Amino acid sequence: MKIALASPPYPRSITDGLLWVEKLAKEAAEQQAEIICFPETYLPGYPGMGASPADSAPEKMQRTLNNVCKIAAENGIAIIIPMDWYHNGVFLNVVQVVSNKGDLLGYQTKNQLDPTEDEIWTAGTTRRIFEVNGLKFGITICHEGFRYPESVRWAAMNGAHIVFHPYCTGSDVEGSQLTEWGHKDNPYYEKAQMMRAIENTIYFASSNYAFKYPDAASALIAPDGNCIAWQPYGQPGVLVADVDPAKATGLLGKRFKAGLYY
Repeated sequence: MKIALASPPYPRSITDGLLWVEKLAKEAAEQQAEIICFPETYLPGYPGMGASPADSAPEKMQRTLNNVCKIAAENGIAIIIPMDWYHNGVFLNVVQVVSNKGDLLGYQTKNQLDPTEDEIWTAGTTRRIFEVNGLKFGITICHEGFRYPESVRWAAMNGAHIVFHPYCTGSDVEGSQLTEWGHKDNPYYEKAQMMRAIENTIYFASSNYAFKYPDAASALIAPDGNCIAWQPYGQPGVLVADVDPAKATGLLGKRFKAGLYY
């Protein structure tokens, strides 16, 4: 099946973000993609880069999610949409999963927060597996996918063919101009993407913002660790590529002997 990874610019507002969700979801659907993933907290946008706390108000986020559900149904494509979210008064960093009919399938919380995020969100405590059109997948969010391989191992051990990895790293203000995916002088992030795939024998699909100075690109990594495709640095758009669930055996992930370590 075909999957899509979105690389939108940082949203100027929730309305702007929804316009990009609609634009890229439509483009992905036109290329026969069955599911599309957006970057971390794409709605209303990662904190400190323009979004205000008021943008994350519960009623605003609920209306925003309703709009994403409508976009999914109108374009016949499942959408993985990272958002700010309140649950029982607790502020969470989550990734909502919406079916191609616009039905909400649930969400994954960010459970391993970056130290700089401790005063922003509350860490989640559970993990889950989702399924869309026979494709089983887990979700790991930014820091936890880069630095906590256990989050991906868990998904592989529980039958995931692929782990989607929405993240945010880079800037529109300053940084290095990367040119070659996986280059030895690039920041470590792309190497970590490769490892999450190869150490579990599953696909790993990362989605980043189209920053002017990104630290890594949106990319799809095969179960053998090879990069299948990546989005050019700083270029807004959607990356569509094929995955074959039969190749995502989870062989190495399922051989993990948890009892030796926990």
